[in-house]
Amino acid sequence: MQTNKNFKRTLITAALPYANGGVHIGHLAGVYVPADIYARYLRLRGRETLFVCGSDEHGVPITIRARREGITPQDVVDRYHKEIKESFAEFGISFDIYSRTTSDEHRRTATEFFRKLYEKGEFTEQESEQYYDPEAQTFLADRYITGECPHCHNEGAYGDQCEKCGKDLSPTELINPRSTISGATPELRRTKHWYLPLDKAQPWLEKWITEEHADWRPNVFGQCKSWFDMGLQPRAVTRDLDWGIPVPVEGAEGKVMYVWFDAPIGYISNTRELLPDTWDTTWWKNPDTRLVHFIGKDNIVFHCIVFPAMLKAEGSYILPDNVPSNEFLNLEDDKISTSRNWAVWLSEYLRELPGKQDVLRYVLTANAPETKDNNFTWKDFQARNNNELVAVYGNFVNRALVLTHKYFDGKVPAPAALSDEDRRTIEEFKDVKMQVENLLERFRFRDAQKEAMNLARIGNKYLADSEPWKLIKTDPTRVRTILYIALQLVANLSVAFEPFLPFSSKKLRNIIGLPSADWERLGSTDLLPAEHQLGTPELLFEKIEDSVVEAQVQKLLAAKAANEAAARKAEPQKKDVAFDEWEKLDIRVGTVLECERVPKADKLLRFLIDDGQQKRTIVSGIAQHYAPEALVGKQVCFLANLPARKLRGIESQGMILSAEDFRTGALRVITPADSVSAGSAVK
Repeated sequence: MQTNKNFKRTLITAALPYANGGVHIGHLAGVYVPADIYARYLRLRGRETLFVCGSDEHGVPITIRARREGITPQDVVDRYHKEIKESFAEFGISFDIYSRTTSDEHRRTATEFFRKLYEKGEFTEQESEQYYDPEAQTFLADRYITGECPHCHNEGAYGDQCEKCGKDLSPTELINPRSTISGATPELRRTKHWYLPLDKAQPWLEKWITEEHADWRPNVFGQCKSWFDMGLQPRAVTRDLDWGIPVPVEGAEGKVMYVWFDAPIGYISNTRELLPDTWDTTWWKNPDTRLVHFIGKDNIVFHCIVFPAMLKAEGSYILPDNVPSNEFLNLEDDKISTSRNWAVWLSEYLRELPGKQDVLRYVLTANAPETKDNNFTWKDFQARNNNELVAVYGNFVNRALVLTHKYFDGKVPAPAALSDEDRRTIEEFKDVKMQVENLLERFRFRDAQKEAMNLARIGNKYLADSEPWKLIKTDPTRVRTILYIALQLVANLSVAFEPFLPFSSKKLRNIIGLPSADWERLGSTDLLPAEHQLGTPELLFEKIEDSVVEAQVQKLLAAKAANEAAARKAEPQKKDVAFDEWEKLDIRVGTVLECERVPKADKLLRFLIDDGQQKRTIVSGIAQHYAPEALVGKQVCFLANLPARKLRGIESQGMILSAEDFRTGALRVITPADSVSAGSAVK
């Protein structure tokens, strides 16, 4: 592996979150938690490190949301940029800068980048047919076109993808396409766009990846190779839209940079915003800088093929040295879906489980989808907190500190001669620094966190085997040595977990009075000197009760039910009937005189109706939707000329008319808007 070979510094980027909604646990597990662990680790090693990110704020989904809400696209991105930035900060993602692609700096940088490639002749111009809305008088981006999917026949497929079957589409594949702006049937019209000729870049891209970066993660290398095998094609870099960065060339009026071209330049513009004097000479254009992109697997092609092609075409930028992409994280055995609200949103988590940032960081790292899709469940979240953070890590720390306060007034005892057991314990954890470093350098964050937790397991076993609470009366000198070693393990834990659990690590160091996390001394047995005064013990982690996770599960299920209801459609219309057949139905209005439940029948109500001529009894199956007393005195519509039939021994002389809500299944009796005389016919 070519880790840190001859590099003086590391530039870390994390995929720009799209400012069309919040950040959820899939984003955190796939990109931001591992990127933050790596950045924190490098800083602890004393390496020059820059961690860059920002909001991706252009593109069609943002304009669609703005239209739907009756606000401007800028209003949309302002709202979500603020939410995302504040959530990241509260969660402890340690960006050196978190900016945005609507900034003046980004507009300037992207414009300069595009113009340079244009002036160098790196783009090709092509005319193509694209759907046009004749009523709105605008070309339509893929997401502004919906129609029937040719594969699964979902009627709500978009022009770029069917979200039901997951197939990638082109707008012209849709059956019965329509514009989401006006509802009109779109027309194909010719338009001109600029393209990045990836086909010409394939020879050097393929050699660069297959020969120089064959050690990239298998999912990354494999996806790149599959694209090469299919043959790279020119890719449009412009769109016919009014939201985005205007294309800075003559003849490009009404066109903006395609968001996939504009967004990765955000890494550069954000660095430039932070470090206006050294962004290029020290970072983006210095071969001594190592560039590492943290992304999800849906962004592999953009960061491994498209963005490198852009950088190479510009000619003065470094290329990525590694792109550690994760797979996807599922939620409760189902794919995370923002459109279905099947997600755990970071902003809501921080609000509903305050102070538990490290718990989520720990669980997402333990379940990191590094080699395959993985699954998050609230029960596993609870179990890992209660059985690992509380029962293993927290329990060991608390026992060591409480015993030291109880036996030695909270001062680190001076050790005596070491026993064989002491030496075995020290031998077990002395290599923790090398082991954690080896794993983190290879982006194996899940295993690295296990090694950190192994310190607590070693400590618990050591205390359980040596039993200082039994020895204190007969051999206090031995207890001094035991607790000295246990406290060194506690101090090592506060350092080893610093990249993973920054909040609890800082809290632990405050308790034990360790000034900082000195990574170079990780694994040492003298982090806390004898007679050093410890602070008052506090619990690092708290048990999470069943009610807490059950509330989160029910919240998800409620969101799922609401989305399923919203997706339901009314039943198709029945076949036409002749007018004279319809005229045979005698539908009238009656007044409810009495209403009661039918004994031993959960669904039936017995009505006594004033039908304008006499009183009639009708039995109706709506008992689960109405309390009987609520219907007395109301007027209802009923079918009068239906032959009588017995239900539970009661002769029913008609049928109460009701409507079933196709979304909720609720039944509602049909009533006239205004009071009419009982017996009036419905016409």
